[in-house]
Amino acid sequence: MNKTTIKLSGKTRSEHDLIGDMEIPVEYYFGIQTMRALENFEISRSKLYHYPQFIMGLADVKAAAALANNDLGLLDPAVTAAIVEACTEIKNGKLHDQFVVDMVQGGAGTSTNMNANEVIANRALEIMGFEKGDYKHCHPNNHVNLSQSTNDAYPTALKIAIYRSI
Repeated sequence: MNKTTIKLSGKTRSEHDLIGDMEIPVEYYFGIQTMRALENFEISRSKLYHYPQFIMGLADVKAAAALANNDLGLLDPAVTAAIVEACTEIKNGKLHDQFVVDMVQGGAGTSTNMNANEVIANRALEIMGFEKGDYKHCHPNNHVNLSQSTNDAYPTALKIAIYRSI
């Protein structure tokens, strides 16, 4: 994670997954799944933040999914609004330095998808007045990734990025 210009305070938040607990610097908008990807997939050294159009495409996909899930009654309107606002900020260039996973991974883009879900969820939490990592209010999987598959979100975001680039 060489690009980040984040000044670290030394404060952390604790996050948990099936493997265990991990301390995440409070300044980071990404979470435990992204940290695990950073530990395990340093393959090409080409990070997501090198591809702003792709990041914006991911934000488009996540905002559209949140709106569709809201229309279906699956997502609370306040959570929807916060997710859409976070995605709009990302599309406007905010938090791109938080998209830190390697473009080459050992899978179909799951680490990329989770990096986006975590950044969006944590920014949405702040928008709603909660602390990053307080996932009971907006969870990366249960809310931001609701009704989605990496195998759909990733290639759709890539197609949006290519379309915008040409």
